[in-house]
Amino acid sequence: MACISITMHALLLILVAALSSFSNLALAIQPSLGKWKLLKKSIGISAMHMALLPNDRIVTFDRTNFGPSNITFSKGKCPLNADGCYVHSVEFDPASRSIRPLTLLTDTWCSSGALSSDGVLIQTGGNNNGERVVRYFKTCAGCDWEEDRNGLVSPRWYASNQVLPDGKIIIVGGRRQFSYEFIPKTTESDHKQYELSFLLETRDSDAIPNNLYPFLHLSPDGNLFIFAKDRAILLDYVNNKVVRKYPVMPGGVSRNYPSTGSSVLLPLTMSSKKPTPDAEVFVCGGTLSNSIEKALAGEFIAASQTCGRLVINAAEPQWVMEEMPIARLMGDMILLPTGDVIIINGANEGAAGWGVARAPVLNPVLYRYNGAKGNRFEVLNPTATPRLYHSTAHLLSDGRVLVGGSNPNSNYNFTALFPTELSLEAFYPPYLTGTSLRPSITRVDPGREISYKEKLSILCRLKSKYGVQLDKVQVTMVSPSFTTHSFAMNQRVLVLEVEGTRRTSAGDYVVSASAPATATLAPPGHYQLFVINNGVPSRATWVPHGTGHDYEVV
Repeated sequence: MACISITMHALLLILVAALSSFSNLALAIQPSLGKWKLLKKSIGISAMHMALLPNDRIVTFDRTNFGPSNITFSKGKCPLNADGCYVHSVEFDPASRSIRPLTLLTDTWCSSGALSSDGVLIQTGGNNNGERVVRYFKTCAGCDWEEDRNGLVSPRWYASNQVLPDGKIIIVGGRRQFSYEFIPKTTESDHKQYELSFLLETRDSDAIPNNLYPFLHLSPDGNLFIFAKDRAILLDYVNNKVVRKYPVMPGGVSRNYPSTGSSVLLPLTMSSKKPTPDAEVFVCGGTLSNSIEKALAGEFIAASQTCGRLVINAAEPQWVMEEMPIARLMGDMILLPTGDVIIINGANEGAAGWGVARAPVLNPVLYRYNGAKGNRFEVLNPTATPRLYHSTAHLLSDGRVLVGGSNPNSNYNFTALFPTELSLEAFYPPYLTGTSLRPSITRVDPGREISYKEKLSILCRLKSKYGVQLDKVQVTMVSPSFTTHSFAMNQRVLVLEVEGTRRTSAGDYVVSASAPATATLAPPGHYQLFVINNGVPSRATWVPHGTGHDYEVV
């Protein structure tokens, strides 16, 4: 009995110490605060990069020189240049939870990407033999990576991508790269790079830049908002001209890698009365510029608790600051179908990098962007799995948030303080755990590509034996992101103008809405279309917008 008592006491001490070191708020598990579910204990690799395709499959990968992963190619399938036949990219099907090994031949470490207008994942740069590579992954059964080893003008390591109104993709920055370029390279001008002194001006030093993975957001006027370290510009990339400089974000905090905060463009609300909506950028977290130097010396500085909102197309833009309930760096900011923001993953102390963060933040935070200031944040139920450096998150079409990765080690290491994490979890936001009824989309007219300004009729069903009706209806279109290093590139939510809702004789509903008016509001591409009933989203239907492709409701 004495031996059992000592063991239990020791376990309790360990548990208390672990919980206190993880800097989380003490919360009872409440269904109204969301829930977690383990989807796959191991996918064989650590999900450093993540993208969702229009067939609802997730493509994820790490770096090809990470050392042995926990999954290998089958006999006879070992590709050239593969060290010991180890796999470093997989396709994951959230519905069946199955994985399929994919083939990468060049180094994808800290690379970037975007989903093209025709639904192809275009992935750029990396390190070593991958620094100038453009990779393509098509949305089709059995597809694999295709690689163009001379696809970029300059090496792009830690760069960011954004889809533009003409369907091209701009790639900005990278380690020791103070420029931008475009893909695909269809014209003579595409084979050039364009200098951007802003990236040199915001760099702290060559060793610790604090401006890598700059935050990119397409403005409704077609120009590009670029945020690096603690300041931002509006770039006319067509004429290679900075057309606006914004005030420095208050607080003296660096927000980009390796200080690593995150950023989203808050939802753009479509309205015939206001054709150009307010475009408001939201930036949260990060840390002091010298945090990584301190951490390397064994001192772990607390992350920032501050966030800022900036209306980038206002006459006189000014940052409006507020505080998160939990200080955080390396947090992923993911836009939900409702337009609200989940801030998930990350740490409370240190910086982004190998072994330089402490105190994982296990609780996601919900940010209600339309709420009253001072009452917008809500702390949600925690995971049991720390997600630090090289972790990722992505919105799924069923409204869940997929979470994976975390490897703050220089290789696959399962005995480190924070081991390499191979699992995938799903977080169910509060709208999936409440009592409100969820609509389901059964048809979208027209049943083809959606054109700009086109009228949409969305047939949806609301199952209820209690006579509950569709209420407080919203329709949103979500542009899927490419997520890595706490930044979801190309992420965008468009709130469509709803013109009316009517009940059919069969008891279903027809929601009438208008598609976005211009490509500067909604660049051509594949979007997830949601109908929201009283704050609860349907499962998404994929719709091509301005792309020339037909689609089906599945």
